[in-house]
Amino acid sequence: MSNDRDFVEKRFSRPGEYRAAVIYTFVVVVLAAIAFAVYAFGDRSSVFSAALVPVFLFAGGVGALLRTYRQWKGGGGWTAWQGAGWFLLLLMLLTLAVPGGAAFSN
Repeated sequence: MSNDRDFVEKRFSRPGEYRAAVIYTFVVVVLAAIAFAVYAFGDRSSVFSAALVPVFLFAGGVGALLRTYRQWKGGGGWTAWQGAGWFLLLLMLLTLAVPGGAAFSN
């Protein structure tokens, strides 16, 4: 019965988890921004360099959701990691236009 109660109460006060999720998200977004800068200031017709932007965000989102699952199974603070994962996947959807623009610029 205590397992059901722990799931319902969702404790948000796990020390260090929020900070770790924010740092992880920041690093992934910076990597995607660097990939976008390489595309924007390099060869603007390269679909490969343009596709790296959503690829980094997708990989980061899936990684955060995997960490969510591991934290949940271990009884740790998983809510910050779930938010980070969905945020990165949302950014990935928004940046899908970057490789599309590179494909149709030729």
